[in-house]
Amino acid sequence: MITVVGTGTGTPPPEDVAAGAALVVGGRRHLDAARLPVGAQRVVLGPLAPALDTIAAYVEKELPVLVLASGDPGFFGIVRVLAERFGAERLSVRPGVSSVATAFARLGLPWDDAVVVSAHGRDLRTAVNVCRARPKVAVLTGPGAGPAELGAALTGRDRTLVVATALGDPERERVERVTPAQAAVRDWGTSVSVVLCLAEPSAPGPPRTVAGVPAGPARWALQETEFAHRDSMITKFEVRALALARLGPRLGDLVWDVGAGSGSVAVECARLGAAVVAVEKSADGVARIRENARAHGVEVDVVHGTAPDALDGLAPDPDAVFIGGGGRELPAVIRACAPRARRAVVVAMAALDRVPAAREALTAAGLGCDGVLLQSSRLAPLPGGVTRLAATNPVFLLWGVRSPVSNRGVDQ
Repeated sequence: MITVVGTGTGTPPPEDVAAGAALVVGGRRHLDAARLPVGAQRVVLGPLAPALDTIAAYVEKELPVLVLASGDPGFFGIVRVLAERFGAERLSVRPGVSSVATAFARLGLPWDDAVVVSAHGRDLRTAVNVCRARPKVAVLTGPGAGPAELGAALTGRDRTLVVATALGDPERERVERVTPAQAAVRDWGTSVSVVLCLAEPSAPGPPRTVAGVPAGPARWALQETEFAHRDSMITKFEVRALALARLGPRLGDLVWDVGAGSGSVAVECARLGAAVVAVEKSADGVARIRENARAHGVEVDVVHGTAPDALDGLAPDPDAVFIGGGGRELPAVIRACAPRARRAVVVAMAALDRVPAAREALTAAGLGCDGVLLQSSRLAPLPGGVTRLAATNPVFLLWGVRSPVSNRGVDQ
């Protein structure tokens, strides 16, 4: 009843597909390029709701409908909406080549290892955070979320933006490599097909088994020995395990690690897919965080400064924040972070005296607060082949969580 045709990159649909259609729905350029049956009603796609209502009227009368779409309509396209409204059994889909596949083909690069994220009709922050965390990303753009906005958010980062415009149009197609700063000051018009965000050099990379988002790490809450640190000044793996569970870092998130020390929490969040900013006051700590990030093959932005003052210039707001250290400024640091956290704040501290003020700062920001005292004893060898229990220092872990109603997070 409903034939959906992906026109590829500028290729008109076959004439046999259009023959007999009583209603043809599509973008203006798709309709103009197609040879449509005489007498067929044309609907130019704008707002989806009126077009879907028109399609429904024809479906009720059992009249054939043709929908023209760009590229592969099952890839971030109209197939999802049509299947939800009319049922997948009513659809006959003929996919074209997606803009993502075409853009990578123009560069001679494979894209089975690329992450694809849509900013069309969505908050741009998810796309920005994915671009910060991953070396090969394709961003499907939209009004208010195009190359200029993406470039402005990524300015200063070691990324190349490849802006593909009017793919498939022999006269207007352009594929341009620019820096984020260059992209930010351009007017790109309305014909951008896709933006690729690449960490250079863009080598093909090893063969993949699973396409798309890289598989998550096989382990987390890594042993302290897997990080460079000073005098055991590192968040112990038992504490880190629960902190990660409460932070919930994922691809598309932004996490702050404030008072990062060795950066073990920051690195673990980055390994789980989040974009991460680590704030550390000591110069040797900054160097260790960068060393640990390199050793684990992740990107962590490091800010050398003392919280809360160092937080003033950080943007955008984080999804989750981990606060370690627990010094005198802890309540002030929490007060600076908690109102800006979109989902959660997790605080680790060793001193019992700091717990009430930390809890008060979390609840004052409207977060639901809970916490535990973590005490663990690890197996340790003794002479004679026997084992004892070696106690680690107790740590208080508090977490404040924003309620789902007020959670400003973005679904992926």
